Amino acid sequence: KKEIYVIDPAGNMYYNWLLCITIPVMYNWTMIIARACFEELQHDYLEWWYIFDYLSDFIYIADMFVRTRTGYLEQGLLVRDEEKLRETYKKTLQFRLDLLSIVPTDLLFFYFGLNYPELRLNRLFRAARLFEFFQRTETRTNYPNIFRISNLVMYIVIIIHWNACVYFSISKAIGFGADTWVYPDISIPEFARLARKYVYSLYWSTLTLTTIGETPPPVQDSEYVFVVVDFLVGVLIFATIVGNVGSMISNMNAARADFQGRIDAIKQYMHFRKVSKDLEKRVIKWFDYLWTNKKAVDEREVLKYLPDKLRAEIAINVHLDTLKKVRIFADCEAGLLIELVLKLRPQVYSPGDYICRKGDIGREMYIIKEGKLAVVADDGITQFVVLSDGSYFGEISILNIKGSRAGNRRTANIKSIGYSDLFCLSKDDLMEALTEYPDAKSLLEEKGKQILMKDGLLDLELASAGADPKDLEEKVVRMEGAIDNLQTKFARLLAGYDAAQQKLKQRVTKIEKKLKPADEPEFSELVDPTTPKSEADPAPKD
Repeated sequence: KKEIYVIDPAGNMYYNWLLCITIPVMYNWTMIIARACFEELQHDYLEWWYIFDYLSDFIYIADMFVRTRTGYLEQGLLVRDEEKLRETYKKTLQFRLDLLSIVPTDLLFFYFGLNYPELRLNRLFRAARLFEFFQRTETRTNYPNIFRISNLVMYIVIIIHWNACVYFSISKAIGFGADTWVYPDISIPEFARLARKYVYSLYWSTLTLTTIGETPPPVQDSEYVFVVVDFLVGVLIFATIVGNVGSMISNMNAARADFQGRIDAIKQYMHFRKVSKDLEKRVIKWFDYLWTNKKAVDEREVLKYLPDKLRAEIAINVHLDTLKKVRIFADCEAGLLIELVLKLRPQVYSPGDYICRKGDIGREMYIIKEGKLAVVADDGITQFVVLSDGSYFGEISILNIKGSRAGNRRTANIKSIGYSDLFCLSKDDLMEALTEYPDAKSLLEEKGKQILMKDGLLDLELASAGADPKDLEEKVVRMEGAIDNLQTKFARLLAGYDAAQQKLKQRVTKIEKKLKPADEPEFSELVDPTTPKSEADPAPKD
């Protein structure tokens, strides 16, 4: 089948075309009604209207061609068959509406004259393109709430604009200045200008639909009907505004409300447990820092809705360069780095917080993303060295390298000078990732040994003594535990199988009883073989 150039509906080219088709749609929706109601507007700029009208018609026709070249997904693949795209488009309701929107109703100008631009009202059937553009813009923009509010205001202005034009037309039909409700007499120079006609009608329409101002009461029955309809539309507009703006404000404040809920819960807990005022102030300052610096978002909670691959790609884009700064991970294979990137956990420390103390068991390693840490003496004041962005520590202790004189304990006190943003990688997460990469584990241990040898912290005799019996014993214990779990699961599976088999037998027995003929004797009623035939089977009666 013939393949042609197809526009991807998710691409930028399609979105840009939506913008192009939205402009003539908005032009028709706003200007056709205005030109039909205000005659001067039609007469004074007739040449320009013809240019804009037929330019918009050309874009309408081009849009139908674009639709026949816009692909769609079938079994996950973009359809590129020309005939299939065309036939699919012809089967849609939108094709009929698009066809109606380009019917050349302008030919009726030869019969009715040029004063009837309302003959082009069929161009309004292309409004679906306008809504599609707004929907895609709302998805793409980084400020969706502002766009929603602007969009809502635009819809309301268009409704007020149409209502103003209809009001002026009704006034013209009844007679300008005929009563106090209609538009004033245009013989008065002040009210004869086109700008005053439109502004006055727009003002009246705004007051009526928003129901916030005094307007002259209607006099005739037709005027009463029109005002009643306007009031109903105004109530709907007011309810829509209140509902939409309320939901937008709620969405804008949802993150702050959730964050404030966490703060309130912590404060109540500290008050209930009688925590000291100094510690309470430190906790509140820590929360303030998180919110002020936009670090209150839980990355795992936000990204949990994404599939694993996309989540991994985002984590790689954000954290991979940081992880590569660690010496022992510099040459690791990409698969292991991806596993580790997904396990990095951001942590924020307040001024004066100890990240680790000398002698503590090392269960995590840390990478400094932002902030300054100090290696301090036991007094907590004397600083030996200051660590800044990109530095890391604790990578040796989580490997638990055999022969290390420090063991898996911390060898220094590390304290946060100001607010510090760190990445934490736990020992359990590292070991879980290394189970799938034994070669990488050996490489990391070898690098760790080289670092310890360089610093004089490796006991070569212990390192070359082979596997520690305790480690082997721990592995045996873990294997025994895994076998016990498998045996327990197998026993449950077997018990479930026996129960299901028993239920199946009972169901088969019930079905056999239901299908058995009514005159067939039950098993309990079968004749004993020793019973005479005459007694067991009497002759049937006539």
